[in-house]
Amino acid sequence: MASNDIRKEYSNKEITVVWKPGKCIHAGICVQSLPNVYDPNGKPWIQPENASAEALIKQIDQCPSGALSYYKN
Repeated sequence: MASNDIRKEYSNKEITVVWKPGKCIHAGICVQSLPNVYDPNGKPWIQPENASAEALIKQIDQCPSGALSYYKN
């Protein structure tokens, strides 16, 4: 699998956040808008249980690179 094909998934009960690191341009909009969900120093760095599905969807829709996407569980 090429590095730009890697995808990681992070779920809460309602939604699964999909992150494709090969597409990420590190604009930081995710960290700025939901710092209790996105922590670049955390393990895991995305913790979707720390926000509502609505807040996650609103933030993901603002991702400039398309590295973040989601699907409903």
